[in-house]
Amino acid sequence: MFSSGLSAQDVYTQNNTEIHDAEAERITKEYNKQLSLTGDQFVLFEKKIQEFLIKRSKIEERYSGKDKLDMLYRMQARETVEMKNILTRLQLKVYRQVKSEIQPIAVVEEK
Repeated sequence: MFSSGLSAQDVYTQNNTEIHDAEAERITKEYNKQLSLTGDQFVLFEKKIQEFLIKRSKIEERYSGKDKLDMLYRMQARETVEMKNILTRLQLKVYRQVKSEIQPIAVVEEK
C-alpha cells in the first residue's frame, strides 16, 4: 500500500504555479509586441515576470488598502530595476512607457 504524497498544499501550489506560468507567458507576449525580445531575452523576461507575479500574489494575500498599494508600488519599482539586467537601454525605455498599461498596480472596480 502506498500514498501519493500530494497534500492539498501541493495541489494548491501546483495550480498556483500553472496560473502564474500562463499569466507570465501572456504578459511577456504582450510586452514582446513592443520590445521585440530576442529568444534568450524572452525566456529571462518571462521568468522574471513569473517571479514578480508570485511576489504580487503574496502581497495581495497579506496586505490590504494603502499598505497593499505601497507594497505593490515598491515591488513594481524593484521589478523595473531588475529588468535592466535583461533589456537593452532602448527596450528598457519602452518597457517603462508601456508597463502601466500592461501591468497596472491596481485596478479600481466601479460599483
